[in-house]
Amino acid sequence: MAETLDALTQALLDAAKRAGADAADAMAVDGTSVSIDVRQGTLEQAERAEGIDIGLRVLIGQRQACVSSSDVKPDTIAQMAERAVAMAKEAPEDPHIGLADPGDLARDWDVAALELADPADEPDPAALQEAALRAEAAAQSHAGISQVQSSSAGYGRRRIHLSASNGFSGGYTRTDNGLSCVPITGTGSEMERDYDGDFRVFASDMRSPEEIGHQAATRALERAGARKPKTGSFPVLFDERISSSLIGHLLAASNGTNIARGASWLRDAMDQPVLPDGLSLTENPHRKRMPSSKPFDAEGLPTAARDIVEDGVLKQWTLDLAHARKLGLHSTANAARGTSAPPSPSVGNVELTQGTHSREDLLKEMGTGLLVTSMIGSTINPTTGDYSRGAAGFWVENGEPVYAVNECTIAGNLRDMLRRIIPANDARTYLSRVVPSLLVEGMTLAGD
Repeated sequence: MAETLDALTQALLDAAKRAGADAADAMAVDGTSVSIDVRQGTLEQAERAEGIDIGLRVLIGQRQACVSSSDVKPDTIAQMAERAVAMAKEAPEDPHIGLADPGDLARDWDVAALELADPADEPDPAALQEAALRAEAAAQSHAGISQVQSSSAGYGRRRIHLSASNGFSGGYTRTDNGLSCVPITGTGSEMERDYDGDFRVFASDMRSPEEIGHQAATRALERAGARKPKTGSFPVLFDERISSSLIGHLLAASNGTNIARGASWLRDAMDQPVLPDGLSLTENPHRKRMPSSKPFDAEGLPTAARDIVEDGVLKQWTLDLAHARKLGLHSTANAARGTSAPPSPSVGNVELTQGTHSREDLLKEMGTGLLVTSMIGSTINPTTGDYSRGAAGFWVENGEPVYAVNECTIAGNLRDMLRRIIPANDARTYLSRVVPSLLVEGMTLAGD
């Protein structure tokens, strides 16, 4: 049995060649995860998972197929390769698939500089349980908190290795640490909840359980007595906690998969304004201690910082090799994949230009309107950009929140909305998506 991930991926490539593949790439992922849930001061659930997953993609001419397994025995690897080759021979032709040119592959990267893995030992389950209990106790210490729906702590470590018949071979290790708390205020139909949490690559960067529990309780208590807002056209301030979802719609619309299909409201927007003047949206896959950072993409291409939007103008799609070829462009080294599917384009660490005013300044500027702190469901037309989402938050009058809001819908058109956003300066810079609170004028609210 192959003992290392690079040996496993090489064994998969060798098996693919013997089975008759023209080209192939292989991925191996060795992962461990631990999660602890507590409730009412006692352990409610504890889970641990570990194992190796392997995946193989074979190419025969312009046909491809993918197979995966969690069994790494040599006989299984040989069967995988044979099955993949048989599947590829029956697959439809795609003129755009293919491995990267060897001259374009990443070389001499510095994984250590990215600090993707915490060198500390895996935390003991008892320590995770204690952290979850501390967060729960902090939340329950607030008068008015009727219960804590969940308090959870977790840890994960994954080793990833990618090899391909074009000569690429590389891998890295990731870790993640998380803690969250969801308290509830009120009872019956008057129940309202909110949350707080922290998720970091390094455990030493985590906020304390007490801070998370207190913050979650404070947010839940602020939601007591929530009711529907007015109906009409009002400004909406997307709180920093959820503002990245608005930018996420722009990222989805500029993804090469949707552009190549013609199913994007940005399909004809290249080199046109999509954000206000002065705002840029950048991606940087080399930020330290970020869960989305990586030295190379899932096709072995070197990653680099890039401008998706520059000074308000759309400058790049997000592309892997196949979609770049289909559009007559070059890959932006944004290929991502799991063990059971071929690469597809995906964006990682992004940052939107922050404004010069605080969230409180924007509240005063909006005067009367809605501050949105959470969203439920969505109806987004990917072709037209028509936008409608359930929302909750706070009704604002004279620049001050006056009561909590629930059960309302906000609607507009994404292209119009994004062109008139006003950013605050409150983005948390340690997140993968650094997006401040965003004020959007003239949205339609459906409430009472």
